Amino acid sequence: MVSPSSRKGMLKERVMDLASPTTILPLLFGCLGIFSLLRLLQRIRSKAYLRNAVVVVTGATSGLGRECARVFHAAGAKLVLCGRNVKALEELTRELAASSSQGQTHQPFVVTFDLADPGTIAAAAAEILQCFGYVDVLINNAGVSYRGTISDTLVDVDRKVMEINYFGPVALTKALLPSMVERKQGHIVAISSIQGKISIPFRSAYSASKHATQAFFDCLRAEMEEANIKVTVISPGYIHTNLSVNAVTADGSRYGALDKNTAQGRSAAEVAQDVFDAVGKKEKDVLLTDFVPSMAVYIRTLAPGLFFRIMASRARKERKSKSS
Repeated sequence: MVSPSSRKGMLKERVMDLASPTTILPLLFGCLGIFSLLRLLQRIRSKAYLRNAVVVVTGATSGLGRECARVFHAAGAKLVLCGRNVKALEELTRELAASSSQGQTHQPFVVTFDLADPGTIAAAAAEILQCFGYVDVLINNAGVSYRGTISDTLVDVDRKVMEINYFGPVALTKALLPSMVERKQGHIVAISSIQGKISIPFRSAYSASKHATQAFFDCLRAEMEEANIKVTVISPGYIHTNLSVNAVTADGSRYGALDKNTAQGRSAAEVAQDVFDAVGKKEKDVLLTDFVPSMAVYIRTLAPGLFFRIMASRARKERKSKSS
């Protein structure tokens, strides 16, 4: 009969054997291999879902929109590229055409309009539908950022940011939605922001527009479930683009500077690939941020008092740095 102490010794030896590098490393590499394989299979499924799909990208002239155009074009999507700058859009279409593989990609269409001008959106939607006759995926990407204090910001600036970031995408979505409902097929994507879930100091107009975006498209998702229309809200953190450079300030002028956080953000190409993957997987709500911003979302919900103190401290530090 084996004594209890002997059994403990044998168990300890087996645990130590399992914990040895010669055992753990193959298991670890095996898990990583499986993860990589699953990701590859998902990427293949995403490409199959989006190949030959009609994809509309707003704000396609630069930054994330431009990179999304490249990723979706490479996957074989039929693109309709939208923006204000027709020369930039035509330059992008030439670039995409030059990178095309024989028989695998399609020549993009270009539709020029300004989300800040409500009177142009209905006509733009009609022009978009004329390109291919329908829309499979609408990516509401275009937007403007903002920097300023609430007390100094003109209400007209709040309205401008809300018009571009919220009312414009809502109007375009509503204009294209009936054709999707009629076909019982479609996918609407809203590029929001981590600031659509938490507010930070000196970003009031931007954060308000993104909070509204989150709420609207969450409602749309629920209402469109029976019509088989998918809705994805994507909330990135900082992306290394010219978003802060082109941001509006309290008096409506251009900010004209690349923020430190923006400069240290993820590349637009990397985020565009994440957008592609999220659309391919038909995800509903995607947070593309580092650990700390993600935790801030949970702190705001579970410990709001702590979150408010952190934000107040951040505001004090920003004011101090600007005055020094």
